[in-house]
Amino acid sequence: MKKNEKFSLYISGMTHGGEGVGRYKEVAVFVPGSVPGETVTAEAVELKKNYARARLLEIVERSPHRRSPECARFEPCGGCCLQHIDYREQLRLKAALVRDSLVRITGLHNAPVRDTAGMNYPWHYRNKAAFQVEETDGRYQLGFYEEGSRNIAAFFKDRDHLGCLLVDGELNETASLVEKLLNKHGCAVDKQNRPGRFFRQVLLRKGFYTGEVMVVLVTGEEEWLQEKAFVKELLSSLPGLASVVRNINRPPGSVPGRKNRLLAGKEYITDRLGHLIFRISSSSFYQVNPEQTLVLYQKVLEYAALSGVETALDAYSGIGTIALFLAGRAKKVYGLEIVPEAVEDARRNAVLNGITNVEFLAGEVERSLPRMAAQGIRPDVVVLDPPRRGCDRETLDAVVRMQAARVVYVSCNPGTLARDLRYLTDKGYQVAEVQPVDMFPWTYHVEAIVLLQRLER
Repeated sequence: MKKNEKFSLYISGMTHGGEGVGRYKEVAVFVPGSVPGETVTAEAVELKKNYARARLLEIVERSPHRRSPECARFEPCGGCCLQHIDYREQLRLKAALVRDSLVRITGLHNAPVRDTAGMNYPWHYRNKAAFQVEETDGRYQLGFYEEGSRNIAAFFKDRDHLGCLLVDGELNETASLVEKLLNKHGCAVDKQNRPGRFFRQVLLRKGFYTGEVMVVLVTGEEEWLQEKAFVKELLSSLPGLASVVRNINRPPGSVPGRKNRLLAGKEYITDRLGHLIFRISSSSFYQVNPEQTLVLYQKVLEYAALSGVETALDAYSGIGTIALFLAGRAKKVYGLEIVPEAVEDARRNAVLNGITNVEFLAGEVERSLPRMAAQGIRPDVVVLDPPRRGCDRETLDAVVRMQAARVVYVSCNPGTLARDLRYLTDKGYQVAEVQPVDMFPWTYHVEAIVLLQRLER
């Protein structure tokens, strides 16, 4: 294969990044924008040792599952890269991705992978959105970075761009208002001759069931001369706003810093999941799709199979959501979390819900879990809900030493999930069931919950 070579290609599957994939001259070729089952004409644009990437030129045979994207910013934004595929087909493809990872990495050919649990209405489900702020010709606009670039895909500039179709409708309206008010009150900034952007990001959160909204403005540390005027008009336009926070970030990047200043309202919002109430601060991790979060947690409870006499351990416990769900059916629950603010939120959430049989511990899971194993703590059920990188070897070794009868693994990355399952199955655990859950419709992401049972030796 040569660069710029044009060729016909049958798209046989989808990659973990949402690209169609086929084989040409024994080489795997990734083609963004193609749909499995299609025959396309493609042009090679990038050649690697084991694969190639190509540009879609023409659809020769169209898949019956291809649809017209509903978002006007679909192609440049790239945030929901599967809008050109029918939703039911997306669910099937996501289950296939999980199944393929288990076969290819773990060698589990017969693992029972269930159909992906999807949504009846897969739009406007996000209760959190982080809009980048860009200043062009003296005007601010909010949007998301376009795929593979630092250009902003603007969402509020005309009638065809009235917000993101994945973001809650009220949050879209709030973002549009914030953009308008930044252009009215954001110019009077004492930059003290320092380079870089002052307004970096607008982070919005909403309690799905309570309706409480939080606005977080990520800025530089300079004085904002019209800050009070901005907040006053924001509150008068949104009288139900629960929290306005300014997050100070000294480096020029848009990632939120550690220093917060409360400008109005409370330092947190609350939300309800099932029968539980949760306090959520600006930096707390909280699932962004509340409807599917309940589906996920109910499956975790089912797999944990608690009867009220067991001890359970929730690793990577965040603000305590899973741990507090487990507490209602367990004798004792431990929660492990590295972020101190999240641990404090988890402890407050336990008090808020009148739960006394949970103990939240601050520290790195890969250190805390081995220490607990060495102390002889033997939970009946261990729940692992790690970040995308999965669990490290120290964590998995500690799980094995604890000899828990059941391990419930919640994963947002099929690749690292399969890697960790291979280690656990080699150490005496058996995969009993896998349930994919579509937490992020129209994107390539897929969550999976796995029940592992310890084999008697």
